[in-house]
Amino acid sequence: MNLFQVAQRLTRVKPSPTVTLSARVAALAATGRDVLSLVAGEPDFDTPDHIKAAASAAIGRGETKYTAVDGTPALKDAVASKFLRENGLSYERDQVVVSTGGKQVVYNALTASVSPGDEVVIPAPYWVSYPEIVLLAEGTPVIVPCAAERGFKLAAADLEAAITPRTRWVILNSPSNPSGAAYTRSELKALTDVLLRHPHVWVLTDDIYEHLTYGDFEFVTPAQIEPKLYDRTLTMNGVSKTYCMTGWRIGYGAGPRPLIKAMAAIQSHSTTNPSSISQAAALEALTGSQDFIAGHVSAFEKRRDMIVDGLNSIDGIVCHKPEGAFYVFPSCAEFIGARRPDGGLIASDEDFVLYLLDYAGVGLVHGSAFGMPGHFRLSYAASNQRLEQGLERITAACKQLERIGVAAAVA
Repeated sequence: MNLFQVAQRLTRVKPSPTVTLSARVAALAATGRDVLSLVAGEPDFDTPDHIKAAASAAIGRGETKYTAVDGTPALKDAVASKFLRENGLSYERDQVVVSTGGKQVVYNALTASVSPGDEVVIPAPYWVSYPEIVLLAEGTPVIVPCAAERGFKLAAADLEAAITPRTRWVILNSPSNPSGAAYTRSELKALTDVLLRHPHVWVLTDDIYEHLTYGDFEFVTPAQIEPKLYDRTLTMNGVSKTYCMTGWRIGYGAGPRPLIKAMAAIQSHSTTNPSSISQAAALEALTGSQDFIAGHVSAFEKRRDMIVDGLNSIDGIVCHKPEGAFYVFPSCAEFIGARRPDGGLIASDEDFVLYLLDYAGVGLVHGSAFGMPGHFRLSYAASNQRLEQGLERITAACKQLERIGVAAAVA
């Protein structure tokens, strides 16, 4: 009897922790448990009506056939216009690719360019898929820890130290998933200055949370800061977060023609074109009314402030205030080694979030999944009521933990 054998490349890859935890939360909820999930990285707002109407109109016009593999001409032109209008970056149509979500843009780019032994520099905490995609491309992720004391941001000296002759890419994500950290103009300039000294290193910048920044923060992207990097930068974005279109699965990128051509070739043998209806909706998203964005950003900012204040009021939790996105990434390090009410020990950040799920009915993601042990990610893309309930449950559950080291010190 022949048994199925997984390809060798898959033995290096772990399933997405965020997807796994979302499934576990859903399974608990299906049993009747009252579970508050603060796991998923998607806006709780509905897709705006004018975007949904554009999709319906496209169906009515019979736009339900194959499109060009790498996106319709109209959508690619809209992407190019967006980059010029908002980022000061000029791209022609053949420098743009549209894919089935931002994740496919990253996957295609790394698959097209990374060979065995090539290194990709990834600041931690990182989005869970970056290192796994590098591994699938048979490359080597080079993880650079970025401590909370530095705002979870990559320092120029650390980037310089991480680059070797084998470095192929550095991946930057601002604002960040999971920390919400965003680079200021001067911080990003310090990084681009390093990259100018290493012409063999390319830049993959994930700008998916571009419009979700707070206060007077000014968003900037690497090729905008340093035009000399234009010819070795892939600027990636999409409609999922800003336009509340996670399920529509449209991401896009723009960069040098040889890279874009190679990415389209890979896509032609995997998914072919993204959904024609989703592309029509994305076209409206980029070219239609943007008035709703300010209201969403205002709501997210108020939620951020409430969550940061609430978490910092819990003895043992330390929460940095992020500049953007809709996540916080607090430290739970003081609870590592604590004793649960049932006598068991919290031995890791994963144990901590599983304790909160089991005892408090709150779904979160452990920091180790993002390359930063001792932390956890909370998504505040949820209603104020759910967030308030979540804070109450987390607070009560933390009070039930006996921090052995603290108790011993007091004694």
